[in-house]
Amino acid sequence: MNDMPKIIIGLVIFLMLIGFPLWYNVANDKAGYVPDMELPDTADQCVRDTEWMRTNHMDLLNDWRDLVVRDQQRFEANQVSQQMEMSLSNTCMDCHDNKSTFCDRCHNYMGVQPYCWDCHLEPEEAI
Repeated sequence: MNDMPKIIIGLVIFLMLIGFPLWYNVANDKAGYVPDMELPDTADQCVRDTEWMRTNHMDLLNDWRDLVVRDQQRFEANQVSQQMEMSLSNTCMDCHDNKSTFCDRCHNYMGVQPYCWDCHLEPEEAI
């Protein structure tokens, strides 16, 4: 029963290591950080509403890929019954043309690496 101090010290060190990312972000004022998305001013109507697109755009793009490649279905009616081409390059990138300020900012924040650019040509950025 002489191991109680060692156990307590071990638990304290364990809790400090587990809590380090939280305390580090709080100390650097990053705890509530959310990237500011620069939405285009030129867009009249998006495929879906903004909140839906923020959480489901990856599912939409996967569904579009399957419908276009497997079923040869190239157009879909959006929320106002307007025909939209199911295309990352021709529909999405027409309005959201700056990949570094629109796509990359959020993907880097979330720590994801989408595979869109494995098949699609990455847009050239205007410097």
